[in-house]
Amino acid sequence: MAKKPGWAIEKERSKRAGSQETVWLFGTHAVRDALRNPRREKLRLVLTRNAADRLAGEVSASGMTPEIVDPRKFSVPIDPQSVHQGAALEAKPLEWGSVSEVCAPQGETRLVLALDRVSDPHNVGAILRSAEVFGATAVIAPHRHSAPETGALAKTASGALERQPYLRIPNLANALGALKDMGYAVVGLDGEADHDLAPGVADFSNRPLALVLGSEGPGMRELTRKLCDRHVKIPSAGGFGSLNVSNAAAVALFAAVQTRRPPKGTEQE
Repeated sequence: MAKKPGWAIEKERSKRAGSQETVWLFGTHAVRDALRNPRREKLRLVLTRNAADRLAGEVSASGMTPEIVDPRKFSVPIDPQSVHQGAALEAKPLEWGSVSEVCAPQGETRLVLALDRVSDPHNVGAILRSAEVFGATAVIAPHRHSAPETGALAKTASGALERQPYLRIPNLANALGALKDMGYAVVGLDGEADHDLAPGVADFSNRPLALVLGSEGPGMRELTRKLCDRHVKIPSAGGFGSLNVSNAAAVALFAAVQTRRPPKGTEQE
């Protein structure tokens, strides 16, 4: 029998590790939304009596039998400082599908966010929340140097993690290339860019659009920058001004959505 190449062995290892991975979601809101989500594979539910009363409807509908524990002995593997509100759920990470499956234009001017090394779970959670509000198709990030699905991320996302596709992919450059092949314009946010945000994205209002944001400080990697069709900046009123990456994502999404809305009086009845 021929020996398997190293890349094939590594791929199988990664797949096995992924199948064994679980995440602990905590907080009333995050646990409630996960219990309501039929896509979420749920494994273990730990509640205090008060939390069980608050989540009674969702627990009953989920078919799970919760472990009722004393609030002083809430022994689940999460940070002791986490504000868990007496509710924690062990579950499998969500499987949304591939970039080509989820982001296929299908005749729509779709909007996607791509994150390059944005690793803080609170930032990513806030970005997912904004992406859901503004109707983004997906948020894409590489497996390495990006925030995985965690309880802290889910709590910050305030339920958006259960509804907003968060695609963690092996290689961001390949994903951006696949989006470009599907007709997407790729626009990167860069504080030193020549184009301002609103007019910069308006030129692509009739095409699917991928907005790329880099980590705070280093920004986008060089290869990511080269794959962008245009770089834009969020103009500031003063000479010194910058936004947190999650705030920048919300502003960029708002600007992109505004360019995609039909002028008043042209909406279909």
